[in-house]
Parts: sequence; C-alpha cells; structure tokens
Amino acid sequence: MKNPVSFVRVASLVEAVSYLVLLGVAMPLKYYAGMPMAVRIVGSLHGLLFVILCVALLGAMVKAKWSVGRAAAVFVASFIPLVPFWLDRRMRGWEAEYGAGK
Repeated sequence: MKNPVSFVRVASLVEAVSYLVLLGVAMPLKYYAGMPMAVRIVGSLHGLLFVILCVALLGAMVKAKWSVGRAAAVFVASFIPLVPFWLDRRMRGWEAEYGAGK
C-alpha cells in the first residue's frame, strides 16, 4: 500500500479481529474443551499481527508524520476489545487527511 495510514487501518482491524477470536473462541476452547493448542495457534497469529501493527504505526509516524499521541492512541486501542472498530471512523479521516496532503 502506498498510503501508510491505510496499512495501519487494515492492520488495526485485522489485529482486533484476531484478538476477539483469541478471547472469544480460543480461550473457551482451552478452558472448557481442553484444547490448549487453540490458544497456542491463535495467540501466535495474534502476536504476529500485533507486531505488524506496531511496525505499521512506526511507518505512519515517519511517512505520514503522525504525532506520538496519535500513534499511541491506536496502540492503546489495540489492547481494549472493540475499541479499534470504534477508532476506525477516526482513522478513515486521518487516511483522507494523508491522501489530501499528497
């Protein structure tokens, strides 16, 4: 993607979905069905997606000249289930803002 903000948006949403799958599917499978491998697999995937999100945030800070506060808001939102979906509306505005500046 040429637009680093678009990449952050996509990475944030995919990471948020993986977090919900980890909490809502893999954890119950581990504790109620005795399937710890579900957490290992989904947790590993979620961890990889979180690292990709962090790299995307660094890229947005450099290429789109995001402030530390804006990047921190996206970073902190990734720790709270469902908040990245709420923040996506604001990120669409930031995406348009970056596109208009180019």
